Amino acid sequence: MKEVSESCAVFGIRSNDDVFDRIYYGLYSMQHRGQESAGIATFSDKMRIYKDMGLVSEVFKNRELKGNVGIGHVRYSTTGDSNIENAQPLMINYAKGNFAIAHNGNLTNSDELRTKLERKGSVFMTTTDTEIIAYLIALEHIKTGNFIEGIKNAMNQLKGSYSLTILNKNKVIAVRDPWAFRPLVYGRTDDTHVVASESCALDALDIELVRDVKAGEILIIGNGVESYTGVKEKISHCMFEYVYFARADSVLDGVSAYGVRKNLGRILYEEGHVDADMVIAVPDSGITTAIGYARASGLPYGEGLIKNRYLGRTFILPEQDKRKQGVRIKLNPVRSEVEDKRIVLVDDSIVRGTTIKRIITLLKKFGASEVHVRISCPPIRCPCHYGIDMQTREEFIAKEKTVEEIRREIGADSLVYTSLEGLIEAIGLPREKLCVACLTGEYPIRKEQMRLRL
Repeated sequence: MKEVSESCAVFGIRSNDDVFDRIYYGLYSMQHRGQESAGIATFSDKMRIYKDMGLVSEVFKNRELKGNVGIGHVRYSTTGDSNIENAQPLMINYAKGNFAIAHNGNLTNSDELRTKLERKGSVFMTTTDTEIIAYLIALEHIKTGNFIEGIKNAMNQLKGSYSLTILNKNKVIAVRDPWAFRPLVYGRTDDTHVVASESCALDALDIELVRDVKAGEILIIGNGVESYTGVKEKISHCMFEYVYFARADSVLDGVSAYGVRKNLGRILYEEGHVDADMVIAVPDSGITTAIGYARASGLPYGEGLIKNRYLGRTFILPEQDKRKQGVRIKLNPVRSEVEDKRIVLVDDSIVRGTTIKRIITLLKKFGASEVHVRISCPPIRCPCHYGIDMQTREEFIAKEKTVEEIRREIGADSLVYTSLEGLIEAIGLPREKLCVACLTGEYPIRKEQMRLRL
């Protein structure tokens, strides 16, 4: 893919003791959100920061940073190239001091903002949205003399998705965009306060989930916890977080990802019943939905595909040739489970179609008599501008093909997607609080909202 945007994880913590180990494990628990680079920034007497390309376990082998307050980040590039310059957190030095910032999301007006800042003399060292956000905050801080007012003023200019953790001296500041596209949660236990992209990071640290960071909220964790409200917009939680991106044991805006996926399995059975012998999943993201389908249908659930646990998701490998190779070494069928059986194969989505086509070919090669594909996400036809790696129409197999044409192309015996109504029922939130733009083309942020005075 030519242009990609940010789907990452952010983390922030303040405690009475050193926090490096807890940032490490918090990021480790959210490694599924990004495997290109990892970084941690801490503060005690001064700011300390380390980041590099690779997984959390690789980047921080034999390394530790002192400090009782800090933030962390794992990255999958959506805006900006995949290189060390774009790794986060990003530290900014300016007239008022310095701060570190980590970002999950994608700005839709980044080009306009970059041009505006360059005209004012800003020199960019990265190609990420994060640096744009950081420069805006710094400029507005200088202008107002107050760091929080600087964040508020910056938020008035930002369009798109952003969940931020900011390390400002001995404070962690969490910021969530006014549409609440990307998840951000807050938890605490005794003297420890944590913000993270997903609640599974809190569970890993035995931190109690208190609540989600609200849309447009600025949450300041210092000696106490303060909350400020920034811009207000229409809530638009990304449906794809529930279907695929979040870890199944996470709770996002009060909704269990596991529960949603189990509901999707039941609804898929109701909408796409077929005579079959066994239900299997494309691991890992299809497993919960397949269990839901099996329970609703009464069919046995089997482990028909074995996953190589040491290879990351093919969906979030940044280049198509790497994805193709990833599929070949990632999954292998179990002949004794699939041979001479009519299989219901459950997966979360079809974006490009390359992965599912290869899997069907493999299953039939290993003796499956029929492969009936059931997909928990409705057909994806439109680009995502808010932080999932789907930004050009040309990559979507459903762009101009009917379901029957897709079925023929991937080689399935039948193909059923969950309906849009079924998806919304499974999530359990009102449609007006969900972003389904990649399915419908109805974008929460209109073009006229993105214009700036340059």
